[in-house]
Amino acid sequence: MSELTLDAQLRPHHGTGASRRLRHQGDVPGIVYGGNEDNVSITLSHNQLMKAQEQESFYSQVINLKLDGKSVPVIVKALQRHPYKPKVMHIDLMRINRNEPINAMVPIHFVNEESAVGVKAGGSVSHHLTELELRSLPADLPEFIEVDTQHLGTGETLHLSDITLPAGVESVTLAKGEDYNVSVVTIQPPRGGEEDSDEQGESQEDSE
Repeated sequence: MSELTLDAQLRPHHGTGASRRLRHQGDVPGIVYGGNEDNVSITLSHNQLMKAQEQESFYSQVINLKLDGKSVPVIVKALQRHPYKPKVMHIDLMRINRNEPINAMVPIHFVNEESAVGVKAGGSVSHHLTELELRSLPADLPEFIEVDTQHLGTGETLHLSDITLPAGVESVTLAKGEDYNVSVVTIQPPRGGEEDSDEQGESQEDSE
């Protein structure tokens, strides 16, 4: 996957007052941790961060953090937002090693829902998951996982084990054992059940 670059500066001042002043001038306080190194307090441009997070993969992809003349590979671990304003209040970034696997939440893209067999029969799509926790080397981490519902009939369900993952990528949940083979998406029968739907279809055919 492509990597995003963010520019950051070291943050010399700490505390609630200092953070408030940073936000007032259009910056976002944050912290970089992990990788057997000390925690580092940083600031980032709020406009830069708002634009970056518009990308769906912002929360799962590797980010090149330009800091103190160095490029530090990180991933987003936490993002604190204002309770009602479109503002980011704080960000936590974790250092990663490109040669070591990482866990990340990756969004699911469901395709062919309108043309799914079960939907054409009157059923409706029910999403049990909208993202998957995956483990892979940073370079192998996908931006999203595509789940095709085309051949899913009424009352049928796709489970984690039915989802095809890219080479080198595994499901963290499924790795725990068969008991964790949870449902991902189901085509719910039409209200009244399949039998009522069939009877209604037969009644319409008879009237014709």
